[in-house]
Amino acid sequence: MNGQNRSDIYPGLEVDIILKKDQRSGKLTRGFVKDLLTSSAYHSRGIKVRLEDGQVGRVAEIVED
Repeated sequence: MNGQNRSDIYPGLEVDIILKKDQRSGKLTRGFVKDLLTSSAYHSRGIKVRLEDGQVGRVAEIVED
């Protein structure tokens, strides 16, 4: 599932994000959502979140177990 809809993302969810410094390479960083930083319901490049370890990026994928 992609991370473009805010309604799909909530604190504690495991996601893969793209950090600003990794946008060119597309390298993903995995972690758990702490805060949602995008206020709109939809964002074409992914909802911006803060992970529990403090890193900030846009959700590329929602990890499904």
